Amino acid sequence: MVQFEYALLVRRRQARLEDTGWELIYTWYGPDGSMLDVSEYGETALEHLNRAGLQGWDLVAVTDDSSQEGTAELHRYHLKRVLSATPPRQRLRATRLGRRPSPR
Repeated sequence: MVQFEYALLVRRRQARLEDTGWELIYTWYGPDGSMLDVSEYGETALEHLNRAGLQGWDLVAVTDDSSQEGTAELHRYHLKRVLSATPPRQRLRATRLGRRPSPR
C-alpha cells in the first residue's frame, strides 16, 4: 500500500511596515510539524514549488484565504510525496544442524 507524507507552503503578501510597497513571506510547514521561513530561497511561488518538486513533492491543491481584509493576501500550496517504503525482511527458514533446507 502506498503511503504519503504531506507538507504545506504558505505565501503571504502584506504591506511593508517600515516602507511603502509589498513584501512576500513564504513559510514551509513540514510533515514532521516543523515550520520554517523559506523566503530567502526564492521570490516567486514558482521558484519555491520547483524547489519542492526537486525534492519529490507533488502539488495537489492550492487554496487562498479570501477573508483577508485590506492589503493582505494568503495562498496555501498543499503538497504530498510518497513515503519511501522499507523493504520487507526476508523470512529465514529453520535448518537442522549442518543440513541445508530442501528446495521447494
